[in-house]
Amino acid sequence: MKSKIINHYNIYAFRSKQDFLNQIKSEKKILVAMNAEKILNKDKRLQNIINNNIGYPDGIGAVMALKKKGVDAVKIPGSEFWLDIVTAFYKEKSFYLLGATQEVIEGTVTKLKKEFPDIKIVGYRDGFFKSDDKEKLKKTLLSLQPDIIFVAQGSPRQEFLMDELMKVHPALYMGLGGSFDIYGGDKKRAPKLFLDLHLEWLYRLFKEPTRVGRQLNLVKFLFLLKIGKL
Repeated sequence: MKSKIINHYNIYAFRSKQDFLNQIKSEKKILVAMNAEKILNKDKRLQNIINNNIGYPDGIGAVMALKKKGVDAVKIPGSEFWLDIVTAFYKEKSFYLLGATQEVIEGTVTKLKKEFPDIKIVGYRDGFFKSDDKEKLKKTLLSLQPDIIFVAQGSPRQEFLMDELMKVHPALYMGLGGSFDIYGGDKKRAPKLFLDLHLEWLYRLFKEPTRVGRQLNLVKFLFLLKIGKL
């Protein structure tokens, strides 16, 4: 796997989704979606987690930065790729799902079992923890021994949790943000036209104007990339 350091983050480049799948088949690592906002994050703990695992180009900003460093890469949206992982490995590996509301996670599990009848989902739970839930989760993972764990809590909360869980139960972890909501239909991805033009960020801004502060990070990122500061 080729990778480059961009603003202190080690980001891997993949030629295709299949290339990515081939690389992670036997890995026990945390997969972290890298976009402009995350690359600009100065949190040292987050940097250490990503640099010790596999950060991949989820956003067009990360792809542009890798290409400027001389490495060819494609955008791999995490909201799609987790289902590619399921498709590739559901007959041979076991899964645990964590995140979203109880209603959403139950709907996600039901839909997965319908689309992948042989899938082995050994357990699941929502993403809202009470005081002792984290310790219970660790014991559950040790007992169930899932091969692949999807965590949908939003960043960097999900990265911090996955890092903590990895120390107890090594496996392939992937942070999914709001992907369970998208899969269940509560939220929708941008139309194909926006995706083809790499303007998913603009569509999301139309749908959620309160994201304007976050989208300014993309403007800042592109400016820093242009002047060679990344």
